[in-house]
Amino acid sequence: MVNSKLIAVLITIVFFYFTVTSTAKSSTLAQQIKQQSQEQDKEPFVGVNIGTDVSNLLSAKDLVSFLQVQKISHVRFYDANPDILKALANTKVRVIVSVPNNQLLAIGSSNTTAASWINRNVVAYYPETLITHIGVGDEVLTTVPSSAPLLLPAIQSLYGALVAANLHTQIKVSTPHAASIVLDTFPPSQAYFNQSLISVLVPLLQFLSKTESPLMMNLYPYYVFMENKGVVPLDTSLFKPLTPSKEMVDPNTLLHYTNVLDAMIDAAYVSMKNLNVTDVSVLVTESGWPSKGDSKEPYATIDNADTYNSNLIKHVIDQSGTPLHPEITSSVFIYELFNEDLRSPPVSEANWGLFNSSSTPVYLLHVSGSGTFLANDTTNQTYCIAMDGVDSKTLQSALDWACGAGRANCSEIQPGESCYQPNNVKNHASFAFDSYYQKEGKAPGSCDFKGVAMITTTDPSHGSCVFPGSKKVVHKTRAVVNSTEVSSGADRLELFTFHTSHITATTIAFCISLFVPFGITG
Repeated sequence: MVNSKLIAVLITIVFFYFTVTSTAKSSTLAQQIKQQSQEQDKEPFVGVNIGTDVSNLLSAKDLVSFLQVQKISHVRFYDANPDILKALANTKVRVIVSVPNNQLLAIGSSNTTAASWINRNVVAYYPETLITHIGVGDEVLTTVPSSAPLLLPAIQSLYGALVAANLHTQIKVSTPHAASIVLDTFPPSQAYFNQSLISVLVPLLQFLSKTESPLMMNLYPYYVFMENKGVVPLDTSLFKPLTPSKEMVDPNTLLHYTNVLDAMIDAAYVSMKNLNVTDVSVLVTESGWPSKGDSKEPYATIDNADTYNSNLIKHVIDQSGTPLHPEITSSVFIYELFNEDLRSPPVSEANWGLFNSSSTPVYLLHVSGSGTFLANDTTNQTYCIAMDGVDSKTLQSALDWACGAGRANCSEIQPGESCYQPNNVKNHASFAFDSYYQKEGKAPGSCDFKGVAMITTTDPSHGSCVFPGSKKVVHKTRAVVNSTEVSSGADRLELFTFHTSHITATTIAFCISLFVPFGITG
């Protein structure tokens, strides 16, 4: 019989085995994540662009936490920020890093510089950080045409550096284009590339075909609509359901188009086919709708932005493809995650984000039932509060309206009631705004109050003061929050759990044999 001493020793040895092998297991973690990522990317996805012209941009760590809470699995950056790339390690978030336009000359002129860029911004982080694509420049052919001759050399140099690092099959290299490189987009069957760009586009497309990389396109139905008002219907631009009589019909193919984006994608495919390229897919690197504009941009509204982006997400998740290629659904990166409040006019430039710089949602996306993209897609977790920095007189006016004509329930902010303290106009306005917002069913536009209110996912309740939205969903909200926390914890546990199936009988026998010579046998 094996005595208790041997049992204790065996437990110690098995623990030691776990400790040693856990190091080896952790070294394979990145490879496991990479494999899962590649499998998941076979399905079309919705990602987000993250610009940095934001006054209070989250720290790298907080940004990554925010992405995980929002269940965002694909992001595109306009550079290669080392802090963010490091923070994204082992998160399963797939990343497009970019070479800014002002670096094209150096990279396109020197293989050594290209290799250095790859080593510094890709090799240093991959595969722990899942970099899937490199975007070389942004709309180079149309915004900085003088750099057009440098574009393909830069792409080829970077690709060569990836080959040297043996990463060329995992990471694709391409360049995002403006929609304007395609002319006569409707009907799509008559579309073609701008002839002045052919000398660059032909070899570029040949490169994309050879390396199985996508044609990156920035496609904005908003601009198509604004430039063709009276010709392109708003409903078609917003993916709204259409009767057959209102669908756009390509007279040459008789294909019916129910939305502008599909027509733009098919126009790109037709343009490539005209150059004898038929095996390059379209990746939509930017698309979106602004939520606010100046007097010349009356269609830049919260309602339209909500409608466009919500319907866009559903369209991708439904995997219905396009009329010309129903078998291919392009993945799309929404422009953009945060409002870039530091952008120059017009007003719309600073208002493309799904979230404010404070991380509160600009509006509530309605994508329930369309996958798990974004955690703020449920109307049960939002509240309406007063914005910071608004003068008391303006807030008082909005408060008076909410409690008067708006018929919000303001009884809880009366003297002696639970939400009277702190006794200031901002606190009282927030309660009244939320009461009105909840009463109106959180309908689009019900949290505005002439621009002094905002939607938040953070429960503003405090002490004994319970806000109207919290009264309705307090139990459900807590369940959702806890569920998110448990899920995150489960992910962490999954990464570091020891698998006892790996402890074989041979291993145990070996452990026992180590101690038999010492007479520990009973």
